[in-house]
Amino acid sequence: MSGDTCLTTICPASGAKPKACSFKGGSLGNKYVRLNVGGSLYYTTVQVLTRHDTMLKAMFSGRMEVLTDKEGWILIDRCGKHFGTILNYLRDDTIALPKNRQEVKELMAEAKYYLIQGLVDLCQTALQDKKDLYEPVCNIPIITSPKEEEKLIESSIKPVVKLLYNRSNNKYSYTSNSDDNLLKNIELFDKLSLRFNGRVLFIKDVIGDEICCWFFYGQGRKLAEVCCTSIVYATEKKQTKVEFPEARIYEETLNVLLFETPRVPDNSLLEATSRSRSQASHSEDDEGFELRDRVRRIHVKRYSTYDDRQLGH
Repeated sequence: MSGDTCLTTICPASGAKPKACSFKGGSLGNKYVRLNVGGSLYYTTVQVLTRHDTMLKAMFSGRMEVLTDKEGWILIDRCGKHFGTILNYLRDDTIALPKNRQEVKELMAEAKYYLIQGLVDLCQTALQDKKDLYEPVCNIPIITSPKEEEKLIESSIKPVVKLLYNRSNNKYSYTSNSDDNLLKNIELFDKLSLRFNGRVLFIKDVIGDEICCWFFYGQGRKLAEVCCTSIVYATEKKQTKVEFPEARIYEETLNVLLFETPRVPDNSLLEATSRSRSQASHSEDDEGFELRDRVRRIHVKRYSTYDDRQLGH
């Protein structure tokens, strides 16, 4: 509520029931009136309420009856959430509209009820402009700290696929095809994020310790990882090699779809993604989806990143 003064009870009322009466504005244009709009209380002047040819002007110029409670508050049976914004428009003929599209719609509905055509037009223009704005197909969070990553994964109701890539995290030179394969991994991540947008949460990590590695999560825990880097031995020096195991990445991405909500594995999808597995994998399936209780770590020619042997030995 705001205001310095307040009009005394317009129509004395006895008891708790609201009483209808006609409001006579007249010389009280600069006096404050007390409004109870759906439980929200406001002070304003009759002059503000009657500036425009609206329902409020009809109410406070004597053309319509108004209801008051026993304390003299004028009752308006509407939601009071946006009434302050409506008063500001009546005062200034302009307002800063809410950024949220839904709130603009709510404000427009109130403006239509009070017959404030200028505000209705303003809301309609804003809604049209917001509709024409480009909305991204999907948003990809980029991890800035381990704590943020943990919070994202634990709070997500969707399966999670994370790509960690950090080209500068290398103490050897790269093989000739490594840069191309790193770009292929990034491009595949972008394609998968578009294809499974809305079903899987895709996140990027550019601060981790690996050069290129995929991680797959379901129900808040890690299910599998695919490391795409290895150390190879050239004739005189070690080199880092980045590979592109496209089929394995696709397979693990399909596997995490088993952990979509509702959190009951889809038997048909489980069967489809298990056909290419070896006989050992089939035995795990017979034991009751044992694959969900362990992490599959698939390393592509993964060697130790440290070797104290001298070259030539």
